[in-house]
Amino acid sequence: MTPAARLRGLKPDWLDDPKVWRTEVLAGLVVALALIPEAISFSIIAGVDPAVGLFASFTMAVVISVVGGRRAMISAATGAVALVIAPLNREYGLSHLIAAVILAGVIQVLLGALGVAKLMRFVPRPVMVGFVNALAILIFMAQVPEMHDVPWAVYPLIAGGLALMVFFPRITKVVPAPLVSIAVLTVITVAAGIAVPTVGDKGALPSSLPVPGLPDVPFTLDTLTTIAPYAFAMALVGLMESLMTAQLVDEITDTRSSKTRESVGQGVANIVTGFFGGMGGCAMIGQTMINVKVSGARTRLSTFLAGAFLMVLCIVFGPVVSDIPMAALVAVMVMVSFATFDWHSVAPKTLKRMPAGEITVMVVTVTAVVATHNLAIGVVLGTVTAMVVFAKRVARLAHVTAVPGTDDGTVVYRVAGELFFASSNDLVGRFDYAGDPEKVVIDLAAAHIWDASSVAALDAVEAKYAQRGKTVEIIGLNGPSADLHSRLTGELAGSH
Repeated sequence: MTPAARLRGLKPDWLDDPKVWRTEVLAGLVVALALIPEAISFSIIAGVDPAVGLFASFTMAVVISVVGGRRAMISAATGAVALVIAPLNREYGLSHLIAAVILAGVIQVLLGALGVAKLMRFVPRPVMVGFVNALAILIFMAQVPEMHDVPWAVYPLIAGGLALMVFFPRITKVVPAPLVSIAVLTVITVAAGIAVPTVGDKGALPSSLPVPGLPDVPFTLDTLTTIAPYAFAMALVGLMESLMTAQLVDEITDTRSSKTRESVGQGVANIVTGFFGGMGGCAMIGQTMINVKVSGARTRLSTFLAGAFLMVLCIVFGPVVSDIPMAALVAVMVMVSFATFDWHSVAPKTLKRMPAGEITVMVVTVTAVVATHNLAIGVVLGTVTAMVVFAKRVARLAHVTAVPGTDDGTVVYRVAGELFFASSNDLVGRFDYAGDPEKVVIDLAAAHIWDASSVAALDAVEAKYAQRGKTVEIIGLNGPSADLHSRLTGELAGSH
């Protein structure tokens, strides 16, 4: 292969396709506009200056566009991270917060390298659906304060913005409808002099780029023990939210992403963000949906430009951006919440067909996330509920059937199903110890032994027959079951 051919192979697809290039650039601009009020709001939650949240969104988006494992996904300052680190900032100040962000990034890199992303395979689909629906509800709920106790003109502006986003794509999809909506509503409010809340009312935009530096904290064990719990919590919440969002984007775009690279990338982005004085962050579901689902972006360019445009808008076009009515951004986020919600999952026809256990898992996930505003808690509770439901369902599939009446005075018990802690607990009570003949055969050809609890239960059955002078023969074990049984049988006395 010639050097020129190799160079062509390294070029991103969008360089050769003006249509893709245009889509990515405009998507990045829309996301940047949507990031500004969100970043300022999350700064307020964390108790820091708006510039700290905006710097975090800039550095997170730019760095993750290079090192992340999921193309077109947006990472920036988030509410989940803000909630975790707010107590640290209140008690110890911004320097400790920034130190915690850097440590959280280091923890994420380590967890990513250790393969924590593989745990995603244990998150069942009902939890994923609940996660998506809960996020849609949270996105909508976050807009409600912007519609409360405001001038009456806000409501027709929101309605107009929604109408533009619904009907404008029928005319053309060359320009993203959210960008058109924001531009039109801004022109109307400025030209007509309509007094409504604007982006500028949220806080002052930064006037210069962030400067790298070390956090002003004593490098002692005391500092480490102070920030470590917050850093660890931030690392876990950030990874969980990012990996769940990456999985969602995988499904929407029908492509695969590297979850390990994304985990490490999140850590690298948080380390860089900390050194630039940002509050840290993770993947943002709302802005990612604007980028991927609403604007149709598919490459790293849109993610990079979202961060780059964010700083350009703040520093160069600060006065113009400050005049954007919050109603325009509220309309965009309301549209995103409706597009994000999985309406099929709550359709009566779907609910009739869905097993009750799976509906329970989805409801638990949604309720936990909405009640706590913490995605990690909802996902963990939903996954634990799914495991309990699964264990109960599988436990019922273990059957013991006696086949009496053999001429040689032997009774055969056929055991079928999965034997593990939930199903093997009943096993001991399924045999007729007093009435059975001298020899008992337990046929496990249709069963599988999964854990020590099952081996202990079989040992208990043998012991009960032995007390009555009767012998037990276990037959039909498959390879893995026979291996586990031979290693543990007789070694678990007192464990049943």
